[in-house]
Amino acid sequence: MSSVVAAIHPTGKVFHVRGQGATVLQSNWKHWPCLLPQHGPGRKHERPIILEPWQREVVEAFPADFLRGPFHSDGCRVDNWATRVVRGERRRYDYGRWQFVNASDDIRRLCAWALDLLEIPWRRSGDRVISVSRREAVARLDELIGLKS
Repeated sequence: MSSVVAAIHPTGKVFHVRGQGATVLQSNWKHWPCLLPQHGPGRKHERPIILEPWQREVVEAFPADFLRGPFHSDGCRVDNWATRVVRGERRRYDYGRWQFVNASDDIRRLCAWALDLLEIPWRRSGDRVISVSRREAVARLDELIGLKS
């Protein structure tokens, strides 16, 4: 990631701050808001998150790369289960599921849009939750974005 920041701002310094389970990458530059206009004061879910036309073009070209961000930061890959009575006998079914949880309607809308671009079926399983639960859809998302590390 440092190389990406250096490629965008070659004369800037990149700082690494290690925390428990994470490394924070920091680079101070007055033009970051020009490149990332969604960044700003206040909570993400209380301000509009709208992609600029050039950002939309990037997501349209690389939707899987875009989805990796939301699912790896505010999502999870879990093994879910359900029971069903079949011929009088209760059976348990285990299946994988990806879930993305976010308070921002705009961010959830962008996540759903990128899933639609990849033709990955999803559904709302709660007010703030997008779920990908169909076996083939979960396998496709696993392949495209990889498991969280």
